[in-house]
Amino acid sequence: MRAALPEAPPAGRAAPRSAATRGRAAAPRVAAALVVVLLLLVIVRLPWAGDLGMHAATVERLRHSLLHPGNPLVDADTPSPYYSPWILLLGCVAKVTGLSVFVVLRLAALAGLGLLVTGVWRYVRTLSAHPAAPALAALCLVLLWGTALINWSGFLSLNSLALTVSYPSVLALGLAFHFWAWLTRTLRAPAGWGAWLGLGALWAVLLLCHQFTGVVATLGALAAVLAARPARVPWPRLGAGAALGLLMLWLWPYYDFFALFSAGGDLEEVHRALYTHFLGRYWLVLVGVAALALRWRRNRWDPLAVFFLLGALVCAAGWVSGHYSWGRALPAALIPAQLAAALEVFEGGRRAVRIRWAWVLAGALAAGAWAQAGVVGYVVGRAALPKALDITYTAPWTGYHWITPYVKYGDVVMARTFPSRLIPAYGPYTVAPGYPDFFLPDEARRKAAVQRYFAPGTPRGERRDILRAYGVRWVVDGRTTVRDPGLRAVAHGPGGQVLYAVLR
Repeated sequence: MRAALPEAPPAGRAAPRSAATRGRAAAPRVAAALVVVLLLLVIVRLPWAGDLGMHAATVERLRHSLLHPGNPLVDADTPSPYYSPWILLLGCVAKVTGLSVFVVLRLAALAGLGLLVTGVWRYVRTLSAHPAAPALAALCLVLLWGTALINWSGFLSLNSLALTVSYPSVLALGLAFHFWAWLTRTLRAPAGWGAWLGLGALWAVLLLCHQFTGVVATLGALAAVLAARPARVPWPRLGAGAALGLLMLWLWPYYDFFALFSAGGDLEEVHRALYTHFLGRYWLVLVGVAALALRWRRNRWDPLAVFFLLGALVCAAGWVSGHYSWGRALPAALIPAQLAAALEVFEGGRRAVRIRWAWVLAGALAAGAWAQAGVVGYVVGRAALPKALDITYTAPWTGYHWITPYVKYGDVVMARTFPSRLIPAYGPYTVAPGYPDFFLPDEARRKAAVQRYFAPGTPRGERRDILRAYGVRWVVDGRTTVRDPGLRAVAHGPGGQVLYAVLR
Protein backbone atom coordinates (compact mmCIF):
# COMPACT_ATOMS: atom_id res chain seq x y z
CA MET A 1 0.00 0.00 0.00
CA ARG A 2 1.23 3.50 -0.75
CA ALA A 3 1.16 6.04 2.03
CA ALA A 4 -1.91 8.26 2.22
CA LEU A 5 -0.64 11.67 1.07
CA PRO A 6 -2.37 15.04 1.48
CA GLU A 7 -4.15 16.51 -1.51
CA ALA A 8 -1.70 18.34 -3.76
CA PRO A 9 -1.83 22.15 -3.63
CA PRO A 10 -2.45 24.27 -6.74
CA ALA A 11 0.54 24.51 -9.05
CA GLY A 12 3.14 27.03 -7.91
CA ARG A 13 1.80 27.26 -4.35
CA ALA A 14 2.97 25.42 -1.23
CA ALA A 15 0.44 23.49 0.78
CA PRO A 16 -0.59 25.64 3.78
CA ARG A 17 0.33 24.14 7.14
CA SER A 18 -1.04 25.41 10.40
CA ALA A 19 1.12 25.90 13.46
CA ALA A 20 -0.67 22.97 15.13
CA THR A 21 0.07 20.71 12.17
CA ARG A 22 3.73 21.71 12.18
CA GLY A 23 3.87 21.12 15.92
CA ARG A 24 2.37 17.63 15.60
CA ALA A 25 4.94 16.77 12.91
CA ALA A 26 7.85 18.13 14.95
CA ALA A 27 6.91 16.48 18.25
CA PRO A 28 7.96 12.91 17.25
CA ARG A 29 11.24 14.19 15.85
CA VAL A 30 12.10 16.10 19.02
CA ALA A 31 11.16 13.13 21.21
CA ALA A 32 13.17 10.70 19.07
CA ALA A 33 16.17 13.05 19.13
CA LEU A 34 16.00 13.16 22.93
CA VAL A 35 16.01 9.35 23.05
CA VAL A 36 19.10 9.27 20.84
CA VAL A 37 20.85 11.84 23.05
CA LEU A 38 19.95 9.78 26.12
CA LEU A 39 21.48 6.68 24.55
CA LEU A 40 24.63 8.59 23.61
CA LEU A 41 25.01 9.63 27.25
CA VAL A 42 24.45 6.02 28.31
CA ILE A 43 27.30 4.97 26.00
CA VAL A 44 29.63 7.28 27.91
CA ARG A 45 28.83 5.40 31.13
CA LEU A 46 28.49 1.96 29.40
CA PRO A 47 26.53 0.20 32.17
CA TRP A 48 27.58 -3.42 32.61
CA ALA A 49 24.91 -6.10 32.49
CA GLY A 50 24.30 -9.37 30.69
CA ASP A 51 26.79 -10.42 28.01
CA LEU A 52 29.12 -7.40 28.03
CA GLY A 53 31.89 -9.48 29.62
CA MET A 54 31.61 -12.12 26.89
CA HIS A 55 31.95 -9.56 24.11
CA ALA A 56 34.83 -7.82 25.88
CA ALA A 57 36.58 -11.19 26.26
CA THR A 58 36.22 -12.02 22.54
CA VAL A 59 37.69 -8.65 21.55
CA GLU A 60 40.53 -9.22 24.04
CA ARG A 61 41.34 -12.68 22.60
CA LEU A 62 41.37 -11.31 19.04
CA ARG A 63 43.61 -8.44 20.10
CA HIS A 64 46.20 -11.04 21.13
CA SER A 65 45.65 -13.49 18.24
CA LEU A 66 43.55 -12.66 15.20
CA LEU A 67 43.99 -16.08 13.57
CA HIS A 68 43.80 -18.47 16.54
CA PRO A 69 42.02 -16.74 19.44
CA GLY A 70 40.76 -19.95 21.07
CA ASN A 71 37.86 -20.14 23.49
CA PRO A 72 37.07 -16.64 24.83
CA LEU A 73 36.25 -17.77 28.39
CA VAL A 74 38.37 -20.81 29.26
CA ASP A 75 41.89 -21.91 28.37
CA ALA A 76 40.93 -24.26 25.54
CA ASP A 77 41.49 -24.30 21.78
CA THR A 78 37.87 -24.38 20.62
CA PRO A 79 35.81 -22.26 18.20
CA SER A 80 33.13 -19.87 19.39
CA PRO A 81 30.04 -18.37 17.69
CA TYR A 82 30.95 -15.04 19.31
CA TYR A 83 33.81 -14.62 16.81
CA SER A 84 31.70 -12.77 14.27
CA PRO A 85 32.82 -10.45 11.44
CA TRP A 86 31.95 -7.45 13.61
CA ILE A 87 33.89 -8.67 16.65
CA LEU A 88 36.81 -9.53 14.33
CA LEU A 89 36.82 -5.92 13.10
CA LEU A 90 36.72 -4.65 16.70
CA GLY A 91 39.61 -6.97 17.56
CA CYS A 92 41.60 -5.45 14.70
CA VAL A 93 40.81 -1.95 15.98
CA ALA A 94 41.95 -2.92 19.47
CA LYS A 95 45.15 -4.49 18.14
CA VAL A 96 46.09 -1.58 15.87
CA THR A 97 45.17 1.29 18.21
CA GLY A 98 46.03 -0.26 21.58
CA LEU A 99 42.79 1.15 22.99
CA SER A 100 41.21 -0.42 26.06
CA VAL A 101 38.62 -3.07 25.22
CA PHE A 102 35.93 -0.98 26.90
CA VAL A 103 36.83 2.06 24.79
CA VAL A 104 36.54 -0.16 21.71
CA LEU A 105 33.12 -1.33 22.90
CA ARG A 106 32.02 2.30 23.25
CA LEU A 107 33.07 2.88 19.65
CA ALA A 108 31.10 -0.25 18.72
CA ALA A 109 28.07 1.18 20.52
CA LEU A 110 28.30 4.41 18.53
CA ALA A 111 28.51 2.49 15.27
CA GLY A 112 25.65 0.17 16.20
CA LEU A 113 23.39 3.03 17.29
CA GLY A 114 24.18 4.96 14.12
CA LEU A 115 23.32 1.98 11.93
CA LEU A 116 20.11 1.38 13.87
CA VAL A 117 18.88 4.98 13.58
CA THR A 118 19.66 5.23 9.86
CA GLY A 119 18.31 1.73 9.20
CA VAL A 120 14.95 2.48 10.82
CA TRP A 121 14.73 5.74 8.85
CA ARG A 122 15.47 4.00 5.52
CA TYR A 123 13.07 1.11 6.08
CA VAL A 124 10.18 3.26 7.28
CA ARG A 125 10.63 5.50 4.24
CA THR A 126 9.80 2.46 2.09
CA LEU A 127 6.50 2.18 3.97
CA SER A 128 5.42 5.82 4.31
CA ALA A 129 6.32 9.12 2.67
CA HIS A 130 5.30 11.20 5.68
CA PRO A 131 8.34 13.09 7.01
CA ALA A 132 7.48 12.37 10.66
CA ALA A 133 6.91 8.63 10.17
CA PRO A 134 10.51 7.47 10.85
CA ALA A 135 10.73 9.40 14.12
CA LEU A 136 7.38 8.12 15.40
CA ALA A 137 8.30 4.60 14.32
CA ALA A 138 11.55 4.83 16.29
CA LEU A 139 9.63 5.90 19.40
CA CYS A 140 7.27 2.96 19.00
CA LEU A 141 10.18 0.53 18.62
CA VAL A 142 11.72 1.54 21.97
CA LEU A 143 8.65 2.46 24.04
CA LEU A 144 5.72 0.36 22.82
CA TRP A 145 6.40 -2.72 24.93
CA GLY A 146 4.81 -3.32 28.31
CA THR A 147 4.97 -2.15 31.89
CA ALA A 148 7.17 -5.05 33.05
CA LEU A 149 10.77 -4.69 31.88
CA ILE A 150 12.58 -7.17 29.67
CA ASN A 151 16.30 -6.87 29.00
CA TRP A 152 17.55 -9.17 26.26
CA SER A 153 19.96 -8.77 23.37
CA GLY A 154 18.12 -8.31 20.11
CA PHE A 155 15.15 -6.68 21.87
CA LEU A 156 14.64 -2.98 21.20
CA SER A 157 12.94 -1.76 24.37
CA LEU A 158 14.66 1.39 25.62
CA ASN A 159 15.97 -0.20 28.81
CA SER A 160 17.23 -3.27 26.96
CA LEU A 161 18.81 -1.13 24.26
CA ALA A 162 20.62 0.97 26.88
CA LEU A 163 22.15 -2.15 28.43
CA THR A 164 23.03 -3.86 25.13
CA VAL A 165 23.92 -0.90 22.91
CA SER A 166 27.52 -2.10 22.53
CA TYR A 167 26.50 -5.69 21.69
CA PRO A 168 26.72 -7.16 18.18
CA SER A 169 22.93 -7.63 18.33
CA VAL A 170 22.36 -3.86 18.06
CA LEU A 171 24.64 -3.59 15.05
CA ALA A 172 22.86 -6.60 13.54
CA LEU A 173 19.45 -4.98 14.11
CA GLY A 174 20.66 -1.84 12.36
CA LEU A 175 21.91 -3.93 9.46
CA ALA A 176 18.58 -5.78 9.39
CA PHE A 177 16.63 -2.56 8.86
CA HIS A 178 19.04 -1.54 6.08
CA PHE A 179 18.69 -5.06 4.62
CA TRP A 180 14.88 -4.84 4.56
CA ALA A 181 14.97 -1.35 3.01
CA TRP A 182 17.40 -2.46 0.31
CA LEU A 183 15.44 -5.63 -0.42
CA THR A 184 12.11 -3.76 -0.58
CA ARG A 185 13.47 -1.25 -3.09
CA THR A 186 15.13 -4.02 -5.11
CA LEU A 187 11.82 -5.89 -5.35
CA ARG A 188 9.98 -2.75 -6.48
CA ALA A 189 12.33 -1.78 -9.29
CA PRO A 190 14.40 -3.94 -11.66
CA ALA A 191 17.88 -4.59 -10.25
CA GLY A 192 20.92 -6.35 -11.63
CA TRP A 193 22.76 -9.39 -10.37
CA GLY A 194 25.11 -7.24 -8.29
CA ALA A 195 22.30 -5.95 -6.08
CA TRP A 196 21.01 -9.45 -5.36
CA LEU A 197 24.48 -10.81 -4.65
CA GLY A 198 25.05 -7.87 -2.31
CA LEU A 199 21.84 -8.69 -0.48
CA GLY A 200 22.97 -12.30 -0.11
CA ALA A 201 26.32 -11.22 1.31
CA LEU A 202 24.65 -8.85 3.78
CA TRP A 203 22.28 -11.63 4.86
CA ALA A 204 25.26 -13.87 5.66
CA VAL A 205 27.01 -11.11 7.64
CA LEU A 206 23.82 -10.59 9.63
CA LEU A 207 23.57 -14.26 10.53
CA LEU A 208 27.24 -14.43 11.50
CA CYS A 209 27.15 -11.25 13.62
CA HIS A 210 24.12 -12.29 15.70
CA GLN A 211 22.42 -15.52 14.81
CA PHE A 212 19.06 -14.78 16.45
CA THR A 213 18.77 -11.34 14.86
CA GLY A 214 19.75 -13.01 11.59
CA VAL A 215 16.67 -15.24 11.94
CA VAL A 216 14.51 -12.14 12.50
CA ALA A 217 16.07 -10.52 9.43
CA THR A 218 15.37 -13.67 7.41
CA LEU A 219 11.70 -13.67 8.41
CA GLY A 220 11.41 -10.00 7.47
CA ALA A 221 13.01 -10.71 4.10
CA LEU A 222 10.66 -13.63 3.49
CA ALA A 223 7.72 -11.35 4.28
CA ALA A 224 8.97 -8.77 1.78
CA VAL A 225 9.30 -11.43 -0.93
CA LEU A 226 5.83 -12.84 -0.23
CA ALA A 227 4.29 -9.36 -0.21
CA ALA A 228 5.86 -8.65 -3.61
CA ARG A 229 3.87 -11.59 -5.08
CA PRO A 230 5.72 -14.58 -6.60
CA ALA A 231 5.22 -13.51 -10.20
CA ARG A 232 7.15 -10.27 -9.62
CA VAL A 233 10.18 -11.86 -7.92
CA PRO A 234 13.29 -12.51 -10.04
CA TRP A 235 13.82 -15.98 -8.63
CA PRO A 236 17.14 -16.81 -10.38
CA ARG A 237 18.77 -13.65 -8.99
CA LEU A 238 17.26 -14.15 -5.56
CA GLY A 239 18.50 -17.74 -5.59
CA ALA A 240 21.99 -16.61 -6.56
CA GLY A 241 22.06 -14.17 -3.66
CA ALA A 242 20.88 -16.85 -1.24
CA ALA A 243 23.50 -19.28 -2.56
CA LEU A 244 26.27 -16.71 -2.05
CA GLY A 245 25.07 -16.12 1.50
CA LEU A 246 25.07 -19.84 2.28
CA LEU A 247 28.56 -20.17 0.81
CA MET A 248 29.84 -17.37 3.04
CA LEU A 249 28.29 -19.05 6.08
CA TRP A 250 29.96 -22.32 5.17
CA LEU A 251 33.38 -20.72 4.59
CA TRP A 252 33.48 -18.62 7.78
CA PRO A 253 36.64 -19.90 9.51
CA TYR A 254 36.02 -19.04 13.16
CA TYR A 255 33.19 -21.48 13.85
CA ASP A 256 30.86 -23.89 12.09
CA PHE A 257 27.67 -21.89 11.61
CA PHE A 258 25.57 -24.91 10.68
CA ALA A 259 26.62 -26.74 13.85
CA LEU A 260 24.49 -24.21 15.76
CA PHE A 261 21.38 -26.07 14.66
CA SER A 262 22.35 -28.92 17.00
CA ALA A 263 22.79 -26.66 20.05
CA GLY A 264 22.20 -28.44 23.35
CA GLY A 265 19.36 -28.22 25.83
CA ASP A 266 21.10 -25.55 27.91
CA LEU A 267 19.99 -22.94 25.39
CA GLU A 268 16.36 -24.00 25.69
CA GLU A 269 16.31 -23.69 29.46
CA VAL A 270 17.98 -20.28 29.39
CA HIS A 271 15.35 -18.97 26.97
CA ARG A 272 12.33 -20.30 28.86
CA ALA A 273 12.24 -16.89 30.59
CA LEU A 274 11.20 -15.25 27.30
CA TYR A 275 7.76 -16.84 27.66
CA THR A 276 7.18 -15.77 31.27
CA HIS A 277 5.33 -12.57 32.33
CA PHE A 278 4.26 -12.36 28.71
CA LEU A 279 1.32 -9.98 29.08
CA GLY A 280 3.10 -7.58 31.41
CA ARG A 281 6.11 -7.33 29.12
CA TYR A 282 4.31 -6.84 25.81
CA TRP A 283 0.72 -5.69 26.36
CA LEU A 284 1.23 -2.21 24.89
CA VAL A 285 2.12 -3.87 21.57
CA LEU A 286 -1.56 -4.83 21.28
CA VAL A 287 -2.07 -1.32 19.90
CA GLY A 288 0.19 -2.32 17.05
CA VAL A 289 -1.57 -5.65 16.58
CA ALA A 290 -4.82 -3.72 16.09
CA ALA A 291 -3.06 -1.51 13.53
CA LEU A 292 -1.84 -4.62 11.71
CA ALA A 293 -5.39 -5.93 11.52
CA LEU A 294 -6.47 -2.68 9.86
CA ARG A 295 -3.56 -2.84 7.42
CA TRP A 296 -4.41 -6.46 6.61
CA ARG A 297 -8.01 -5.49 5.85
CA ARG A 298 -6.77 -2.91 3.38
CA ASN A 299 -4.14 -5.17 1.82
CA ARG A 300 -4.04 -8.95 2.28
CA TRP A 301 -0.36 -8.95 1.24
CA ASP A 302 0.77 -6.13 3.52
CA PRO A 303 4.48 -6.79 4.29
CA LEU A 304 4.18 -5.86 7.97
CA ALA A 305 1.17 -8.12 8.47
CA VAL A 306 2.95 -11.04 6.77
CA PHE A 307 6.10 -10.32 8.82
CA PHE A 308 4.08 -10.39 12.05
CA LEU A 309 2.38 -13.67 11.17
CA LEU A 310 5.70 -15.37 10.42
CA GLY A 311 7.26 -14.16 13.67
CA ALA A 312 4.24 -15.11 15.76
CA LEU A 313 4.15 -18.56 14.16
CA VAL A 314 7.82 -19.27 15.01
CA CYS A 315 7.41 -18.08 18.61
CA ALA A 316 4.22 -20.08 19.11
CA ALA A 317 5.90 -23.18 17.68
CA GLY A 318 8.76 -22.69 20.15
CA TRP A 319 6.35 -22.57 23.08
CA VAL A 320 4.38 -25.62 21.97
CA SER A 321 7.45 -27.72 21.14
CA GLY A 322 9.58 -26.68 24.10
CA HIS A 323 12.22 -25.10 21.85
CA TYR A 324 12.25 -21.94 23.94
CA SER A 325 15.24 -20.50 22.09
CA TRP A 326 12.83 -19.88 19.21
CA GLY A 327 11.43 -17.13 21.40
CA ARG A 328 14.40 -15.06 20.26
CA ALA A 329 12.38 -14.60 17.06
CA LEU A 330 9.87 -12.56 19.07
CA PRO A 331 11.16 -9.25 17.59
CA ALA A 332 9.87 -10.58 14.23
CA ALA A 333 6.37 -10.19 15.67
CA LEU A 334 7.03 -7.09 17.78
CA ILE A 335 8.80 -4.93 15.19
CA PRO A 336 6.06 -5.04 12.50
CA ALA A 337 3.38 -4.38 15.14
CA GLN A 338 5.29 -1.41 16.54
CA LEU A 339 5.89 0.03 13.08
CA ALA A 340 2.23 -0.48 12.12
CA ALA A 341 1.13 1.44 15.22
CA ALA A 342 3.19 4.44 14.10
CA LEU A 343 2.20 4.28 10.43
CA GLU A 344 -1.52 4.15 11.22
CA VAL A 345 -1.28 7.75 12.43
CA PHE A 346 -0.43 8.76 8.86
CA GLU A 347 -2.29 6.12 6.83
CA GLY A 348 -5.43 5.39 8.83
CA GLY A 349 -7.99 6.84 6.43
CA ARG A 350 -10.04 9.86 7.48
CA ARG A 351 -8.36 12.68 9.39
CA ALA A 352 -10.66 12.34 12.40
CA VAL A 353 -9.85 8.63 12.69
CA ARG A 354 -6.12 9.31 12.46
CA ILE A 355 -6.32 11.96 15.18
CA ARG A 356 -8.12 9.59 17.55
CA TRP A 357 -5.55 6.91 16.78
CA ALA A 358 -2.74 9.38 17.48
CA TRP A 359 -4.17 10.08 20.96
CA VAL A 360 -4.44 6.36 21.71
CA LEU A 361 -0.86 5.82 20.59
CA ALA A 362 0.35 8.82 22.58
CA GLY A 363 -1.18 7.32 25.73
CA ALA A 364 0.47 3.95 25.06
CA LEU A 365 3.84 5.60 24.42
CA ALA A 366 3.53 7.64 27.63
CA ALA A 367 2.86 4.46 29.61
CA GLY A 368 5.83 2.76 27.99
CA ALA A 369 8.09 5.75 28.66
CA TRP A 370 7.10 5.83 32.33
CA ALA A 371 7.71 2.08 32.71
CA GLN A 372 11.25 2.49 31.33
CA ALA A 373 12.09 5.91 32.80
CA GLY A 374 14.62 4.32 35.13
CA VAL A 375 17.01 4.22 32.17
CA VAL A 376 17.86 7.83 33.05
CA GLY A 377 19.65 6.39 36.08
CA TYR A 378 22.35 4.99 33.81
CA VAL A 379 23.31 8.60 33.05
CA VAL A 380 22.71 10.47 36.33
CA GLY A 381 23.24 7.59 38.77
CA ARG A 382 20.73 5.81 40.93
CA ALA A 383 21.05 8.29 43.80
CA ALA A 384 19.75 11.12 41.61
CA LEU A 385 16.60 9.25 40.56
CA PRO A 386 13.26 10.14 42.17
CA LYS A 387 11.88 7.32 44.28
CA ALA A 388 9.05 6.82 41.80
CA LEU A 389 11.59 5.87 39.11
CA ASP A 390 13.87 3.79 41.30
CA ILE A 391 11.65 0.73 40.93
CA THR A 392 12.19 0.77 37.14
CA TYR A 393 15.97 1.00 37.44
CA THR A 394 18.05 -2.08 36.65
CA ALA A 395 21.25 -1.81 38.67
CA PRO A 396 24.35 -2.44 36.50
CA TRP A 397 26.90 -5.01 37.62
CA THR A 398 30.13 -4.16 39.40
CA GLY A 399 33.20 -5.14 37.41
CA TYR A 400 36.35 -6.96 38.49
CA HIS A 401 38.90 -4.24 37.70
CA TRP A 402 40.11 -4.59 41.30
CA ILE A 403 41.84 -7.90 40.44
CA THR A 404 43.77 -6.55 37.43
CA PRO A 405 46.86 -5.31 39.35
CA TYR A 406 47.53 -8.95 40.24
CA VAL A 407 45.86 -11.22 37.67
CA LYS A 408 47.50 -11.07 34.24
CA TYR A 409 46.31 -11.92 30.76
CA GLY A 410 45.91 -15.68 30.31
CA ASP A 411 45.94 -16.53 34.04
CA VAL A 412 43.31 -19.09 35.09
CA VAL A 413 40.93 -18.08 37.88
CA MET A 414 38.72 -20.42 39.91
CA ALA A 415 35.38 -18.64 40.37
CA ARG A 416 31.69 -19.36 40.59
CA THR A 417 29.27 -18.83 37.68
CA PHE A 418 28.50 -15.13 38.09
CA PRO A 419 32.11 -13.91 38.44
CA SER A 420 32.99 -16.15 35.50
CA ARG A 421 30.78 -13.95 33.31
CA LEU A 422 32.87 -10.86 34.08
CA ILE A 423 36.45 -11.88 34.84
CA PRO A 424 37.40 -12.93 31.26
CA ALA A 425 36.63 -9.38 30.08
CA TYR A 426 39.96 -8.33 31.61
CA GLY A 427 42.02 -11.06 29.94
CA PRO A 428 42.11 -13.99 32.41
CA TYR A 429 40.38 -17.33 31.89
CA THR A 430 38.06 -19.14 34.27
CA VAL A 431 37.88 -22.88 34.90
CA ALA A 432 34.27 -23.18 33.69
CA PRO A 433 32.54 -20.81 31.26
CA GLY A 434 29.99 -18.41 32.68
CA TYR A 435 27.70 -19.04 29.72
CA PRO A 436 26.56 -22.22 27.93
CA ASP A 437 29.18 -23.29 25.37
CA PHE A 438 28.25 -26.29 23.26
CA PHE A 439 31.53 -26.03 21.29
CA LEU A 440 33.41 -26.87 24.52
CA PRO A 441 33.47 -30.70 24.78
CA ASP A 442 34.41 -30.84 28.48
CA GLU A 443 32.01 -28.11 29.63
CA ALA A 444 30.09 -30.43 31.97
CA ARG A 445 33.31 -31.72 33.54
CA ARG A 446 34.57 -28.19 34.13
CA LYS A 447 31.30 -27.12 35.76
CA ALA A 448 31.36 -30.21 37.99
CA ALA A 449 34.94 -29.41 38.99
CA VAL A 450 33.98 -25.87 40.05
CA GLN A 451 31.00 -27.11 42.03
CA ARG A 452 33.15 -29.76 43.71
CA TYR A 453 35.86 -27.24 44.56
CA PHE A 454 33.48 -24.87 46.32
CA ALA A 455 31.45 -27.61 48.04
CA PRO A 456 31.92 -27.27 51.83
CA GLY A 457 32.85 -30.93 52.43
CA THR A 458 35.46 -31.31 49.68
CA PRO A 459 38.83 -32.45 51.14
CA ARG A 460 41.77 -30.07 50.78
CA GLY A 461 43.74 -32.61 48.73
CA GLU A 462 40.95 -32.92 46.17
CA ARG A 463 40.75 -29.15 45.89
CA ARG A 464 44.46 -28.96 45.22
CA ASP A 465 44.14 -31.62 42.52
CA ILE A 466 41.40 -29.59 40.81
CA LEU A 467 43.54 -26.45 40.88
CA ARG A 468 46.51 -28.32 39.40
CA ALA A 469 44.39 -30.02 36.71
CA TYR A 470 43.31 -26.68 35.27
CA GLY A 471 46.46 -24.67 35.98
CA VAL A 472 44.63 -22.33 38.38
CA ARG A 473 46.70 -19.45 39.77
CA TRP A 474 43.95 -17.47 41.49
CA VAL A 475 40.70 -18.05 43.35
CA VAL A 476 37.90 -15.48 43.70
CA ASP A 477 35.37 -16.06 46.48
CA GLY A 478 34.00 -14.70 49.75
CA ARG A 479 35.96 -14.04 52.94
CA THR A 480 34.77 -17.09 54.84
CA THR A 481 33.95 -19.64 52.13
CA VAL A 482 37.50 -20.69 51.28
CA ARG A 483 39.64 -21.85 54.23
CA ASP A 484 42.80 -23.33 52.78
CA PRO A 485 46.40 -22.74 53.92
CA GLY A 486 47.42 -23.23 50.29
CA LEU A 487 45.76 -19.91 49.43
CA ARG A 488 46.85 -16.39 50.34
CA ALA A 489 44.48 -13.39 50.27
CA VAL A 490 45.95 -10.58 48.16
CA ALA A 491 43.04 -8.21 47.44
CA HIS A 492 39.53 -7.44 48.63
CA GLY A 493 36.68 -6.37 46.37
CA PRO A 494 33.05 -5.24 46.72
CA GLY A 495 30.49 -7.47 48.38
CA GLY A 496 33.02 -9.20 50.59
CA GLN A 497 34.86 -10.84 47.70
CA VAL A 498 38.49 -11.83 48.06
CA LEU A 499 41.18 -12.61 45.52
CA TYR A 500 43.40 -15.47 46.69
CA ALA A 501 46.75 -16.43 45.20
CA VAL A 502 47.36 -20.16 44.83
CA LEU A 503 50.60 -21.00 46.65
CA ARG A 504 52.86 -23.31 44.68
